[in-house]
Amino acid sequence: MSTKRARGRDIAGLLLLDKPRGLSSNAALQRVKRLYEAAKAGHTGSLDPLATGMLPLCFGAATRVGGYLLDARKTYEVVARLGVATDTGDTEGSIIQETVEIQPSLTAVTTALAGFVGSIEQVPPMYSALKRRGVPLYRLARRGIEVPRAPCRVVIESLRLVSYTWPDLAFVVRCSKGTYVRTLVTDIAGALGTCGHVLELRRSGVEPFYGRRMYTVQELGDVAAAGGLAALDSLLLPADSALPDWPEVIVDAQAAARLAQGQAIAGDGSWPLGAVRVYAFPRAFLAIGEVSADGVLAPRRVFAS
Repeated sequence: MSTKRARGRDIAGLLLLDKPRGLSSNAALQRVKRLYEAAKAGHTGSLDPLATGMLPLCFGAATRVGGYLLDARKTYEVVARLGVATDTGDTEGSIIQETVEIQPSLTAVTTALAGFVGSIEQVPPMYSALKRRGVPLYRLARRGIEVPRAPCRVVIESLRLVSYTWPDLAFVVRCSKGTYVRTLVTDIAGALGTCGHVLELRRSGVEPFYGRRMYTVQELGDVAAAGGLAALDSLLLPADSALPDWPEVIVDAQAAARLAQGQAIAGDGSWPLGAVRVYAFPRAFLAIGEVSADGVLAPRRVFAS
């Protein structure tokens, strides 16, 4: 095996994976990385093994936009089971409470959901990746240890009821980064005078990729079998597709060469201030840059030389 082959291919781009249930985000990433024979890959925000749906994967230089996608708004399709609580907040855990005396009406459910739209505070669950003194909370929880957690503020942009037939409640939520859907379900159930947990969870969209095509691991395997690496590469999105709303700056070859070497350049006074996408003329994505108040463009992440 050649050195290049052992190291992996130097490819760049984004893939929207439809993560299967029962697989961790990292395990799903590693399967796809092997299919692509990629040297470098990462994902942008974990999904619980229980969850399915959109998991953006970044390959090669495109991993440099991954941090910006971590802050993206997300949309989830949720099915909650009311009247039963588990220690993990989902079907993976053990039942810790059952309440069947109260079966909320449809009107009560609609009112409760509306009350969670906007800026709200959540207490992170013990079964989460947050760390206390370097130890993930879920490891403490598995040892039966519960520690105080400071509430965090998140934004629920929309919360739409899909169906409700006791004990199952289905809804779609669009929310800010850092939102714990399991906590949201627990809190909604509490507002209804009962308890609950997540039965099914699917992430249907990550900003700015709402409505874009996702691929399952099985589909990627079929594509690889039929068309090889070239066919797989054709499914990749360019790195700048993660930043469609950012203002852009186009520079000539001389300026592009300086930026590619990490050097700042003076602007012409017309460039927008702040973070920008930088393209080498006529349209080659070069870098993420920042234009200062005095018009100087400094490269922050370089994608091409």
